[in-house]
Amino acid sequence: MSLPPSIAGRLRLPAFCAPMFLVSTPELVKAACLSGIIGGLPRQNARSIEQFEAWLADIRLALDVARDQGAAAGPLAVNLASNLPTEELAANLALCARYGVDIIVNATGDPTELTKRARDAGMLVYADAVNLRFAEKAASAGVDGITAVGAGGGGHSGVITPLALIPKIRAMFSGTIVLAGAVSSGAAIRAAEILGADLAYLGTRFIATRESGADTAYKQMLIDEDIVGVVHTAAISGVAASWLTASMRRVGLDPDALPAPGPRLTHGHLPAGVKPWRNLWSAGQGIGLIADAPDVAELVERLAGEYEAACDVPAFRGWKAS
Repeated sequence: MSLPPSIAGRLRLPAFCAPMFLVSTPELVKAACLSGIIGGLPRQNARSIEQFEAWLADIRLALDVARDQGAAAGPLAVNLASNLPTEELAANLALCARYGVDIIVNATGDPTELTKRARDAGMLVYADAVNLRFAEKAASAGVDGITAVGAGGGGHSGVITPLALIPKIRAMFSGTIVLAGAVSSGAAIRAAEILGADLAYLGTRFIATRESGADTAYKQMLIDEDIVGVVHTAAISGVAASWLTASMRRVGLDPDALPAPGPRLTHGHLPAGVKPWRNLWSAGQGIGLIADAPDVAELVERLAGEYEAACDVPAFRGWKAS
């Protein structure tokens, strides 16, 4: 396994609070980092580069104050699109470097140029991969980490079980591997390590926290619903993703009679005023383990306890003849 000391040495738990569109607020990111895990901020959540800089400055101040006081301060990550115009990409990367961002996350597109520019600025790059083809492309681009987005995850998740995806990627990639998909417990974080991953990505579980920017009704839906309330379909955004059927009914959609998907990431086939992620909500299969919406510090404390308990489970030694 491969997790640089500059990252591992600042983690209480090998976990990554995933950058989530419309959900990940500066408050959520700060709380994640201050709890000793990686906090991910999506650049697209900021309406302007000025707002993005203000957010980074706010987060950096909080982390620096914590370090000065001898408290924990986990690594900071930013999800940045690789297809930005050259000058815009350079401006955003310059801000990330200025405010001490450790990891750039590439979710879509060719990460080659982004990787070169980010690494020249002293930052690591982790690229998402929903299958082996994308993982191979990311490795060829020279990324430092690959986030293996397996079946059961929220958002635009893959369809390959992490039980197969992680070992296959580990066999061809020596960098950091992050397991993503239905991780909602400390035991699952430990399972990711056993499979060959270095970190676990948690998205849905952190939507249901006090600091997340999700609608209160969204958080309650994650608590009230279960695994059967999640459907994986391309009918919403044009790309296969996992959605809450209760949120479909809430906006007048019948989960059993969804409209034919429109072009990629367009919404013209949906009822007027319905927008994916804004009022039509996503979740992963880890929803089945969500029963509350605590603050981030409490959740990380709970996950750490579950993780430590899982580490203490003795290995099966098998039957021995007397």
